[in-house]
Amino acid sequence: MALSLRTGNQHLTSIRIGTRGSKLALWQAEWVAGQLQQRGHDVELVIVSTQGDTSTASLTQVGGQGVFTKEIQNALLQESVDIAVHSLKDLPTIAVPGLTIGAIPERESTADCLISRQVESFENLPSGARVGTGSARRASQLRAWRPDVVITDIRGNVDSRLRKLEEGIYDAIVLAMAGLNRLKLSSRATETLPEERMLPAIGQGALGLECRREDARTLDAIKPLNHEVSAAAVTAERVFLGTLLAGCLAPVAAIGRAARDGNLVLRGRVLALDGSRCVEGQVTGPVSSAEQLGSQLAEQLKQDGAEELIRQARDS
Repeated sequence: MALSLRTGNQHLTSIRIGTRGSKLALWQAEWVAGQLQQRGHDVELVIVSTQGDTSTASLTQVGGQGVFTKEIQNALLQESVDIAVHSLKDLPTIAVPGLTIGAIPERESTADCLISRQVESFENLPSGARVGTGSARRASQLRAWRPDVVITDIRGNVDSRLRKLEEGIYDAIVLAMAGLNRLKLSSRATETLPEERMLPAIGQGALGLECRREDARTLDAIKPLNHEVSAAAVTAERVFLGTLLAGCLAPVAAIGRAARDGNLVLRGRVLALDGSRCVEGQVTGPVSSAEQLGSQLAEQLKQDGAEELIRQARDS
């Protein structure tokens, strides 16, 4: 499928999918395109460069909120694309007026994984080993687990991070398993990190298909791609994060998951940046009450001191 940018009235029949240009973002957009084509829609991809793609600074320096999404959302508002395909863990919880998440497809793995050149597990890393991650959430949980390792910032796409590991800049790196699976690089994973130690990011492994709220044609086209349970789980996680007013740089983690009895279980965690403190909790309820569960858990953790930890992270 050719990647092109159309202008003027040429887009009257094609559904234009806005995407970042990284391999992973293109895989995600092409997957959505394939799903729509199977359902009889004409589709084209439009590559949009974002601040997160062009800046080499740490996410904490460029202000991680929306650095991978703002430009694509602007393209939606300007009607130069019809769908934005987001990794939901990158999408801020504050809605943009005029836009809506029209579908959340079935979720991939929510796990984080360790990739190491020398050892088989995080536990076996030597004291002082350098572990690369660009995520405050991962860094805090890794520090809580092993205060003796050195957590170091890393930026770049999956390929560049793997290359930095091979060059010896890091002894190990931590990545989302979903990205490796989608790029057929799962064999590179040394260890799937246990959820008890490494709770995932809000929306990790899930895609969000965003479009204009009044664009009935596009909303109808993507509606069949929505996966009810995945959407409910991610909604609960995003409401949890939004109620905490934590943004995307604070060390906040959560996972929503369907239980055997059909209920939705939401587990959340807020940490100090250095991993020295943690508050966490869990709530359960009907899948239909996803938003209520998210706010309920957030209020529960606020009472346990989550706001102080978030404030400290924001001020650091």
